[in-house]
Amino acid sequence: MRHHHISRRAVTTSALAATAGALLAGGTGVPAAARDRRPADGITLRLPAPTGPYRTGVTTLYLVDRSRRDPLEPGIPVREVMASVFYPARTVRGCRRAPQMTAGAAADFGADGRRSHPELPASGVNWAATLTHSYAGAPADAARRRPVLLYSPGGGDARTMGTALAEELASHGRVVVTIDHPGDGCEVEFPVAMTGREIIRPTVLRYDPRTDPGLFRTLIDTRIADIRFVLDQLEALAAGRNPDAAGRPLPEHLGRALDLRRAGAYGHSAGGTAVTQAMYDDRRIGAAADLEGYLDRAPETPGGKGEPYPVARYGTDRPLLLLGSDGFQDREGLERSWPAVLSHSRGRACRRQLDRAAHWVFTDYAALVPQLQAAGLVTAADRAKMVGTAVPAVHHHLLSFFARHLPAR
Repeated sequence: MRHHHISRRAVTTSALAATAGALLAGGTGVPAAARDRRPADGITLRLPAPTGPYRTGVTTLYLVDRSRRDPLEPGIPVREVMASVFYPARTVRGCRRAPQMTAGAAADFGADGRRSHPELPASGVNWAATLTHSYAGAPADAARRRPVLLYSPGGGDARTMGTALAEELASHGRVVVTIDHPGDGCEVEFPVAMTGREIIRPTVLRYDPRTDPGLFRTLIDTRIADIRFVLDQLEALAAGRNPDAAGRPLPEHLGRALDLRRAGAYGHSAGGTAVTQAMYDDRRIGAAADLEGYLDRAPETPGGKGEPYPVARYGTDRPLLLLGSDGFQDREGLERSWPAVLSHSRGRACRRQLDRAAHWVFTDYAALVPQLQAAGLVTAADRAKMVGTAVPAVHHHLLSFFARHLPAR
């Protein structure tokens, strides 16, 4: 397997082949009057407030797998993973709301974000100003142990763009762990320095990895290994140990809030591919949701058929939700694998579709891009390309699915 030293952030793994032409055509359409009315540091975007009965806390974990070298950067001798943990809080008194992105990650994203999503404006947004609705370091509500859900973002995307859905699920009584896959995801910021990488590590992607089967397999295999490693570290946390490799303090009672007997996973695009196959490989994952991720490997030749992942070839014996959008421009690509997993799963898998929606509607862009359009920073056409024209019930689908299969007792 060869390694790829590719410079800066790029494309979402599952979607680029179908959408590249449209993405490159996007413009910002910013009226001069709107520019004149904006604050010098740009507008502040807001995430939707979660609807559940619990206030939520958040913390970050720096996790190091010393049994693996980094597969995308041979100069890094270990595999590092960054994760955020959202959880029901016992109290938020004296705690502050956490930002969606750290200042360093926001600066990197603001300077270079259009490489991944050319529809985004080159300026006019203060990405560092967006706050979550979760309180940094708040003590966990450990009155009972709670189901745990892991999230894997789309290829080239960071875990931070999955914040709204994570907060929604946590506000309804779950612990949600969003995972960055360094080298794949963009603007991954680490708490410590290490030889061979920067503090803020960029994505290696600059083209669709499905056009390179070796790279595509490396990315998905790495994600699956990352997910299983995070589960290992959560088991250590639940047992009373601190898995943070920098030794940073954890919120009070966080480990006691985890019920890993009720663990699930969901992922967007390449993340959907990874969590679905991870469930097949790892019995600890009791249910999974694939948000528009292919379940076949990239074909060896353009126009050919890719080999299905084992979960598509043999099906799943645990609940699986396949959730797509009618605006995904390579829906035919999903037809190479989604019907296979449905036919082999004996009713354990189901498929649903969101209408008037597009590929990034499963991420925070669903809330942020309409605000950019209202401010004159993106056009209606660009909004439609990214998230569609409706406000579909993504949160409802995930809440209902996990409430049915991993209930918060």
